Amino acid sequence: MPKLKTHRGAAKRLRLTGTGKIARVRAFKRHKLGKKTAKRKRRLGQSTLVHRADSKRMRRLIPHM
Repeated sequence: MPKLKTHRGAAKRLRLTGTGKIARVRAFKRHKLGKKTAKRKRRLGQSTLVHRADSKRMRRLIPHM
């Protein structure tokens, strides 16, 4: 079976944590920030883990991880 190519779009958006889980950046922090509270904007700046149900699909997109 040939090697799997990395999905470049996914590789730019996802990264692996030290424990082997997949982290992603939160959405909704690009524009229209005036109406969002400072607390909400701070939280959106943090990364979060990909849900366990989706992580198997994400690993297929980035096989080198």
